[in-house]
Amino acid sequence: MEKTSYEAGAPSWVDLGSPDPKAAAAFYSELFGWEVTDLGEAAGGYQMAEIGGLPVAGIGTQMNEGVPPYWTTYIATDDAEATAARVQAAGGQVLAEPFDVLGAGRMAVFADPSGAPFSAWQAGAHAGSGYVDRAGSMSWHELYTREPGTAMTFYGLVFGWEAAAEDMGDFTYTLWKLGTTTIGGMMVMDENFPAEVPPHWLVYFAVDDCDASVAQIQELGGSVIMPAMNVPPGRFAIVSDPDGAMFAVIQLAEGADAAV
Repeated sequence: MEKTSYEAGAPSWVDLGSPDPKAAAAFYSELFGWEVTDLGEAAGGYQMAEIGGLPVAGIGTQMNEGVPPYWTTYIATDDAEATAARVQAAGGQVLAEPFDVLGAGRMAVFADPSGAPFSAWQAGAHAGSGYVDRAGSMSWHELYTREPGTAMTFYGLVFGWEAAAEDMGDFTYTLWKLGTTTIGGMMVMDENFPAEVPPHWLVYFAVDDCDASVAQIQELGGSVIMPAMNVPPGRFAIVSDPDGAMFAVIQLAEGADAAV
């Protein structure tokens, strides 16, 4: 599905903080068929990944030392300053105050009360991902947290999200709703998660064949964190790239629509 704008409160963009952006570009280009362009010194070497001329993701240099490489979910906002104020009022942290990005838009970096980082994007010339739910593009955004009640309150106050319980058989999954639209999900980190794994957001990318993509990820030097399994929206696996940045791939079931 092609996108030219995003409603405030909807995930709109993803990018990677990598210790080796050029190697990361090669890995994801081979995996997803991305065409990657270096935006130059003025953009700090930030790379734009496209499919068919439409932007789908960004790749930049990892800024935070002492943590694994990471994918970041950006949530659309009409007013980055107002969002920052709501984050603070709701008990979150402002890790980077709102700032302009070369006319492309305005961004800020936050952490929710449990420490899960995310960013906000106030669109300028760059609205966000040019399409979603197609092979190689973002398809789902999932919060992993040990404090689900706190998360429900926080994201409700900041973005107007509502939490809806979904029976998955063996467990109950939480869906994030923006009005009537499902825009993401939440998993509770129980005792099965190692204590050293921090709360985080996980980015899912659509693929045509989950098992083939998992095999290719391993051939390219990546790793499998959770083997492929079936869920109502399709078949997915959690993986990491050669530098350890975690993400998921999902083969959507026929007729499924995982993202906004």
